[in-house]
Order: sequence, then C-alpha cells, then structure tokens
Amino acid sequence: MLKTVSTENSVLSAEDVVLKRFQPTKFRAGYDQDQVDAFLDRAVQELRRLEGDPLQLSQAGPAGIAGPLLTPEQVVNQKFAPTQFREGYSQNEVDDFLDKLVVRLRQGG
Repeated sequence: MLKTVSTENSVLSAEDVVLKRFQPTKFRAGYDQDQVDAFLDRAVQELRRLEGDPLQLSQAGPAGIAGPLLTPEQVVNQKFAPTQFREGYSQNEVDDFLDKLVVRLRQGG
C-alpha cells in the first residue's frame, strides 16, 4: 500500500526517475522489473511534460493542449505482478519511490 507522505524537500525530476536504480530481489517477494520499468517510462514522459520539455509539448494534442500522461491516482492505484523465485525489484524501495512520484505529480508544473 502506498503512503503519500514525503519528508524530502527536493523536487523529483524526470532525470531522477531515469537514474533511479532499485535493489534486485531473489527468493523473496519483489515486483516484476519489466512492469516497473514500463510504468516509470510513463512517469518520465509526464515529468518531462510538467518540466516544459519541448519534445513532450510538441506531442500534445489539438491546439497544443495535452492532459496528463500519468495522474497521481494512477500511481496510487498501480499494481505490479509479484515475483518470488525470479529476480524482481524491492517492493519497499519501489513503493517509497512511487510515494515521491505521487507528491511530485500533485505539485504539478
């Protein structure tokens, strides 16, 4: 379960998401790495849009208006397939990082 409380003052950027690495797990519960990576790719696109990245803005819909590619609610409700006997990402690390993402998305641009 995600908790949406942040104790850090720094603002999460798209580059932070790109550079984030999670501790791999094996023989204990983790999250499917491919699913987490794909979800974080969406997060990067949305953060770049919020940061005013010209490439992301140029992909906007009619009249240059684009809605969010990822909302805080989608992050809170995101579920990843669990892993047990194959490598995954640490669930606690991923959940903590997603908490920071929710806070950032709620802040907007």
